[in-house]
Amino acid sequence: MDEIDARQNFSKILFGTDFSPNADRAFAYAIRMAMRHSGCDLHLLHVIPEPPAQFWKGYIYEVDEDVDARAKREIDQKIAEVYRPRVPEGVRLVVAMRIGEAGHQMVEYAQAMDIDLVIIGRQGVGKVGKIFFGNVAERVVRKSPCPVLVIPPLATRRP
Repeated sequence: MDEIDARQNFSKILFGTDFSPNADRAFAYAIRMAMRHSGCDLHLLHVIPEPPAQFWKGYIYEVDEDVDARAKREIDQKIAEVYRPRVPEGVRLVVAMRIGEAGHQMVEYAQAMDIDLVIIGRQGVGKVGKIFFGNVAERVVRKSPCPVLVIPPLATRRP
């Protein structure tokens, strides 16, 4: 069995985003990790859930034939506004978009791109949200070919 080297130099870090506030918080961790590892590429992956994508595609195609291009432009704009300005010099940002189940797509991307570390924000959903949306963080942690850093939502203080 290989020993774990805590000083391992990561060359590729994958950050998964759904553009939620906690994903933004997790991005700060991804940036710090990328900065600690000289020459590291930071991969940003956004996954569009397939059922809504297919429903809207079919519905919108009746009105607008260019829905894929528009969706890509909107996602690129969001990334340009929210994430790109926060990437420091010396960190190369690689942007990717997939359609499907987020956990499955993240694991496939990590395997295909030979990712060294995955960083994602965990959403604070209840039982209904977990059943309906699935648990992306749980799936990624169970299936990932590399270590996963899961950033929990900020705890809310009760008076």
